Amino acid sequence: MQNRNVNGLTAKDQGLALCMVCHQLANYKSGENNFCPRCESPIRMRFKDSLQRCWALTICSLIAFIPANAYPIMTFLTFGKGQGDTILSGIFALIKFEMYPIAAIVFIASFVVPLAKIIGLLVLLISLQSRKTFSKQKRTKMYRWIEFFGKWSMLDVFVVALLVSLVEFGTILEIVAGPGATAFGIMVILTIFAANSFDPRLLWDEESN
Repeated sequence: MQNRNVNGLTAKDQGLALCMVCHQLANYKSGENNFCPRCESPIRMRFKDSLQRCWALTICSLIAFIPANAYPIMTFLTFGKGQGDTILSGIFALIKFEMYPIAAIVFIASFVVPLAKIIGLLVLLISLQSRKTFSKQKRTKMYRWIEFFGKWSMLDVFVVALLVSLVEFGTILEIVAGPGATAFGIMVILTIFAANSFDPRLLWDEESN
């Protein structure tokens, strides 16, 4: 079935719903069990309690963001002694050793992207409830960027996991994951779940801006 637009009406106004599995646009009948005619997956006009779940997960991820940056994410032990580094202290260390490109990558992927994703979700959630922000098109683009860049915030988790598993030379050199790594991983997972629980179709249910 081709996408149809009648006099600027949304798909919901025309009794159409999108299959979230294969993206087929199909007829939707309220009060009945609706299935995609192409992949036979269940079709819902809107995700149930989407905003409530997204609010809860986003707030939890914001809370986890604090210990993720306050506690050491990893510790380099040399002969059993070492000092842990947080994400920001590790970035400053890279700058100190003039490793500017790596410092920039870590700063963007491990600090800017996670924080921007949380702020972006909060902006979308607040905009749906206040109805006083920018256009639907801009909010939709913001959601697409949140989904696209969100996965890159896993960079630190992968780096720590690889270093812990690969770098171990007895008592001479060892890398140990810190509590910040656990909090960071939890934060990233929560932001992924929060973005997936948000139904972007809700952005088009309001009156025209």
